[in-house]
Amino acid sequence: MTQADAPSLLRIWGDDEAMRYYPAPKTRAELATWIELMHERYERDGIGLWIIETQDGEFIGDCGLTWQRVNGRDMLEVGFHTLPAEQGNGFATEAAEACVAEARRRFAPIELTAIIHPDNVASRRVAEKLGMTYTEDDHDHPWIVRTVMSMSLTAP
Repeated sequence: MTQADAPSLLRIWGDDEAMRYYPAPKTRAELATWIELMHERYERDGIGLWIIETQDGEFIGDCGLTWQRVNGRDMLEVGFHTLPAEQGNGFATEAAEACVAEARRRFAPIELTAIIHPDNVASRRVAEKLGMTYTEDDHDHPWIVRTVMSMSLTAP
């Protein structure tokens, strides 16, 4: 993910419909800061969110692994966001499955989470397809109580 991806990413992160489960869509400036955060994560952790594209290079969304704070502890999360028009086509599931494999390869044994707004049924379905189940509600973010789904990964 680079600043050159910002126009494509704004189709998700700047869109009211796509961000309905977040406090607000991001402005161009907020997105630029967020992309820089991904670069910090790449440097520090070797992971972050990556761009999802079709084999023809068409932008679909982003997906990846990040460390998140959940009820006072650091947990590895698989996160995914796709264009509203592409939701339901399996892209988030396919990308998230690749991230699960990467998490297993690099971090297992570990508990892998997906942090999801309680009303986001589509994201919950993706997490369930990965093999995750509800484990707890997250209270670390003042703007929403979030549903935490997780699964234990064992070494390959």
